[in-house]
Amino acid sequence: MVYRTKGTCSQAINVEAENGIVTKVQFVGGCAGNTAGIAKLVVGMKVDDVINRLEGTTCGPRPTSCPDQLAKALKQLKSEQQ
Repeated sequence: MVYRTKGTCSQAINVEAENGIVTKVQFVGGCAGNTAGIAKLVVGMKVDDVINRLEGTTCGPRPTSCPDQLAKALKQLKSEQQ
C-alpha cells in the first residue's frame, strides 16, 4: 500500500506486510540515509513490534517523524488486512 505522509519531509511510504511481518518499506523523499536505514531495520520484524517501537517518535520541533509516520502506515495496513 502507499501511505501519504503528513508533517514530514518524505511524501509517502510504500509498505507491505504478510502474516504480520513487514516485508517491504520504501520511503519517497525524506532524508535518504535515515529512511533507507529504517527500512532495512524493520523488514522482517513483526508489524506490532515496529508500531510499538516507532510510534510517537518526533523530529525536532515537529510532532511527528518518518518513523512515526511508518507506524501510522502499518496501523492502517493492519486494519485493512483484517
